[in-house]
Amino acid sequence: MGRYLVASRDIAAGEWILRSLEPLVVGPCQGGRPALCLACHVQLGLPLRLGAHCPRCGLPLCSADCPGPYHAAECALLVAGGATPLAPDLLDVRPDLYNAIVPLRCLALRDADPEKWAAVNQMEAHNDVRRARPAIWQANEQLVVEPIRSAWRLASRFSADEVHTVCGVLEVNAFEVGPQGCSVRALYPAAYLMSHDCTPNTSHADDAERRLSVRATLAIPKGQPVTLSYAYTLQGTLRRRQHLREGKFFDCVCRRCSDKTELGTFCSALICPKCGEARVLPTDPLDEASAWECVACAQYSANAASVDLLLRRLGDQAEAIDANDVHEFEAFITKHEKLLPPCHYLMLGAKHSLCQLYGKAAEYLISDLSDDMLRRKRDLCQQLLPLIDLLEPGLSRLRGTILYELHAPIMVLATRAFETRSINKKDLQQQMRRVAQCLEQAAQILALDPEDSPERQMADAAAQALVQVNEWRRQIGNNQKC
Repeated sequence: MGRYLVASRDIAAGEWILRSLEPLVVGPCQGGRPALCLACHVQLGLPLRLGAHCPRCGLPLCSADCPGPYHAAECALLVAGGATPLAPDLLDVRPDLYNAIVPLRCLALRDADPEKWAAVNQMEAHNDVRRARPAIWQANEQLVVEPIRSAWRLASRFSADEVHTVCGVLEVNAFEVGPQGCSVRALYPAAYLMSHDCTPNTSHADDAERRLSVRATLAIPKGQPVTLSYAYTLQGTLRRRQHLREGKFFDCVCRRCSDKTELGTFCSALICPKCGEARVLPTDPLDEASAWECVACAQYSANAASVDLLLRRLGDQAEAIDANDVHEFEAFITKHEKLLPPCHYLMLGAKHSLCQLYGKAAEYLISDLSDDMLRRKRDLCQQLLPLIDLLEPGLSRLRGTILYELHAPIMVLATRAFETRSINKKDLQQQMRRVAQCLEQAAQILALDPEDSPERQMADAAAQALVQVNEWRRQIGNNQKC
């Protein structure tokens, strides 16, 4: 595992472990989409409008006089290096040039801030592993090393090895932070030492200044590792391990990865065409080439390559669905329900999206939902919660948001049923108690997030709704006594 953090004392669930860490460096994610202002990191429209670039170096900004704090480092280097100012539309034509911005900001620390540079150099780059993977090494050579050393005329300042090393540091240690649509990548002191686990015991969040905080989601006994997940927890073992191998350069052998049932969730299992049970699993989850067999009837098997191809095809279909399209998510579930069980990770991803879309998407606002749609939202949330408790246990943000989503259909269905005299006051009181429990737990979990985060806003809404629900419960109780 290399170096990693451990608890020096017992840590309680919900307790802060690292608080408001300032980033050592921050900037655009790899790939250059979306295009961001390099001074303040707001999203830019494309093509870039006239004047939306730095007058000194030509890099894209939201305005020529943007006061954002992030652009000064690379601008000074480009100007000092005598590079020809970039045309205002160059990054529109070649968004891949954004890949070189954060590495250049790392390199700028060497002279501008030796203390931060020393912290960056403490981080693992895995140069030997990366050099042995030509696709990764050559991509960095083309997209980072060449722009910095040749196009931007900084070869005399930074060697190719230095540039490759900061590329590795970023690939291995960077966090993706910021709001959806304007996310950036950043390096932080201390946080990079947290080891990976596919069922982590911490959660992290960042504020508007991209300061990072880490809190315990579970109680962590003294001497135990402090862990986070470098992969998406609602992915199956095959995909998580591929992501970790390709992006973080190690093979995960955690408890979840080592268990073919994934802690009893069966979230990678396929439905057996012979017996109909959702028990087609890899014979060895730590061997990507191992065959998949039905552990229920032992009459069906599939080779690893065919399963991998199937999951890639289905994953591509799921990724292609518009994030706000309720109909397409429902169609995906219906289309594949004979192959993928309800607990499969691709189904969980679709269900997670639907939990949030029912009640918020256009034409699906909570007051407009039919009783059947409300029951669908309720059932989706209830299906997800027990699996989340196994895959991302404790005071996790995912659990908090699902609990918040669950309260609304329960409340609306109960009030509608009471208005039509389908339930009595005792039944209504019981349902309102469930609503209050959801809101109380959601508020407790989500209130731990930064004040300017969507989760904290959800926590505030949950707390306000809880006050109102408890008042309704009191009134219902008084009416019963009367």
